[in-house]
Amino acid sequence: MNTETAKPARILVFLVTEDWFFASHFWVRGLAAKATGWRVILIARESEATARLRASGIEVIPVAFVRRRLNPFAELGFALQLARLYRRIQPDLVHHVALKPIVVGGLAARLAGVKNIVNAPVGLGFVFSSDRLLARVLRPFVSLGLKLTLTPPGTRAIFENPDDLKVLSEGGMVRPKAAVLIRGAGVDIDTFAPAPEPAGMVRVILIARMIREKGVADFAAAARLLKGKAEFVLAGAPDPGNPDTVTEAELRGWEAEGLVTWLGPRRDVADLLRGAHIACQPSTFREGLPKSALEAMASGKPLVATDIPGGRETVVDGETGFLVPPRDPAALAAALERLIGDAALRARFGAAARRRAELSFSDPIICAQTLSVYDALVPRA
Repeated sequence: MNTETAKPARILVFLVTEDWFFASHFWVRGLAAKATGWRVILIARESEATARLRASGIEVIPVAFVRRRLNPFAELGFALQLARLYRRIQPDLVHHVALKPIVVGGLAARLAGVKNIVNAPVGLGFVFSSDRLLARVLRPFVSLGLKLTLTPPGTRAIFENPDDLKVLSEGGMVRPKAAVLIRGAGVDIDTFAPAPEPAGMVRVILIARMIREKGVADFAAAARLLKGKAEFVLAGAPDPGNPDTVTEAELRGWEAEGLVTWLGPRRDVADLLRGAHIACQPSTFREGLPKSALEAMASGKPLVATDIPGGRETVVDGETGFLVPPRDPAALAAALERLIGDAALRARFGAAARRRAELSFSDPIICAQTLSVYDALVPRA
C-alpha cells in the first residue's frame, strides 16, 4: 500500500488591475501553469470575465482596484489589504502585472513575507512616454517605486521588448541579472490562421481599446485622407478608466462623417481579422507588445504599425508590413495606400507575418518561457 502523502500544489497568485486584461493576456499562461500542478489564483477587479475564468479552474478573488487613483494614502491602505490576502493565501509565487500592481503589490509582498515574485511591466505606457504635465509629475514617484519593488532579491522582471528593459536598466530600476525578455502574451496560431482575402472593397481594421494612445484619432485622420479608397473599421470599447479615452460621441461623429465603421467591443476577433485585408496598430505611446498585433500576424495580415517600442517588435519593416512615425496621419495613410493598391504585396507580407508568428510568438513558446521563470524561482517537487 502506498502511504506517501500527496504534496500540496504550489500556489501561484496573479495580481492584475482588471480581470478582462488577465483573460486576454495571461489566461493561457495561467492554464498552462495549472496543467503543470500549480494552484492558480487571480486577484483583480471583477467584471464579466470572472465567471469565464472560474469556469476554467482559475480561482478569482475580487478586489477594488482603481487604476486612476493617485492618492498615496489610499494606495497604502490597498497595499495593506493585499498584504492580508497574501498572508492568508501564503503563495509560493506572485506575478504582478503592470506598473501599479508591481509597486503596490511589491509593498504588500514585502509586508506579507512573500519571497518569490515575478514582475511584468507589460509596457511603460503613459507615465514614461507622455509629455503631459501629469505624466511628468508622476514619473519620478513611479521610478522610485520601481527602484524599490521591481527586482529586489528573489524576483524576476519579465519585459516584452528590449527598449523597455533598456530604459529601466539605465534608470537604475532593474538589476540586469534579474531581467528576462519574453516577447508578448503569445497567440493561438490555430484559432488565428490565414484565410483567403474577402471579396469587395479593401478593409483596414484597428482592434484596440478606444483610447488616444492607441492612435485611434490618427486612424480616423488617415481614413479621411483615403476616403473612398478603402473601408476603415474600429473594433473595441472606450475605456472610462483611462484619462485619454475616446468618447462614444467622437466615435459616432467619425461614423457620421463616413470615415470609419465602429463595431464596439467584440470577442470574435479571429472572424474580424478573416474579414479584413490589412491590420493597423498606430499607437502613440510605449507598448509592451500588443496582442492584437500578434493576432493579426498569425492571421496572415500585413500590419502597419508605428515605429515605437512594442510596434517595432512585431513588424519587420518592408517584410511583414510597414513601420511609420507615431502621430503622423499622412505617413500612416501613405503606408496604408501602398497596401490597399497592391494585393500581391499584401499576400507576401501576410505570409511572412504568419511565419514570424509561428516561429516566435505562438502560445506554446511563450508559455514554456514563462513556466521556466516560475520553475527557476520555485522548483518543482
